[in-house]
Amino acid sequence: MGFLNTLDVCASGMTAQWLRMDVAAENITNADTTRTEGGGPYRRKMVVFEPKAQENSFKKHMHREILRQQDRTGGVQVAEIVEDERPGELVYDPTHPDANADGYVEMPNVDLLKETVDTMAASRAYDASLTAFNVFKTMASRALDIGK
Repeated sequence: MGFLNTLDVCASGMTAQWLRMDVAAENITNADTTRTEGGGPYRRKMVVFEPKAQENSFKKHMHREILRQQDRTGGVQVAEIVEDERPGELVYDPTHPDANADGYVEMPNVDLLKETVDTMAASRAYDASLTAFNVFKTMASRALDIGK
């Protein structure tokens, strides 16, 4: 794995986890939003990750074999942000402007505990990628000091 590839892998993890924290923050912010532009209550959003695509063209494969390099980009990227289709909880509040004929309001399907845990997990994953980035940077710096 090349020098810059390791940094790219760490950076892709940090970027993906940062977006995951942003989406969780959006979910928490909209936990009480009962009316959206599309109609109905806010729907919880979730981030879907996938491995970063590696170029597997024949030319690149042959070049790698000829030079005996292991040039694998690796890392992670966000595939998409999807809405959770689970229905929200029905709360009886006949005075609410979004109440149906029976007086029930469909609330967003956002669970604050789940969002808090998701934010904590994303934060820890971000910190782990940052630590790996800094360790590699320190290791590379020390390797350069050997030549002095």
